[in-house]
Amino acid sequence: MKQSVRAFVAIEVGSEVRSAAGELIEKLAAAGADVKWVEPDSMHVTLKFLGDVALKETARICEAVQKAAEKVEPFELEFRGAGAFPNAGRPRTVWLGTREGHEPMLRLFERVDARLAKLGFRRESRAFHAHLTLGRVRRAGPEIVRLAQLLQENADYPAGSTHVEEVIVFSSDLGPSGPSYHPLGRAKLVDGK
Repeated sequence: MKQSVRAFVAIEVGSEVRSAAGELIEKLAAAGADVKWVEPDSMHVTLKFLGDVALKETARICEAVQKAAEKVEPFELEFRGAGAFPNAGRPRTVWLGTREGHEPMLRLFERVDARLAKLGFRRESRAFHAHLTLGRVRRAGPEIVRLAQLLQENADYPAGSTHVEEVIVFSSDLGPSGPSYHPLGRAKLVDGK
């Protein structure tokens, strides 16, 4: 029996955003670059990657995430604009960014990060940048120049919005056809009414 799970904290996105992200992937894939594209059905916005955690710790993690979510009201998160880390000219991770809703998203991230730090998880040292990962570049080749051009052409790509009303602690199982995600716990954002 498994003693640990690979876990992360994230929000799910609605079908409108996933569909638009899939259309954006089709546009970017036309570059022919060697990119492992993400299946739209498995897209999410990661708040915190936890790595391998003991199964017996998952209840405490879910409780900490619930406490973090209690002080953030539900909000709309708009997805807009293709980009890449470290930058569009040298893409390693291709993403769809966010616009409206960034402030409550940042507050939610900070609360989750702080609560999980109390359980011994390292605080995030990089600035938080809410995004949907669209793909990861496997090997740089001449097609990367075309991919960079397509990223710039789609820097304002509109992908709709999703209503954020819960945070989910997921386990991730890596299989031959890619990762599969399973909710370990759900934490509702609390409406201030």
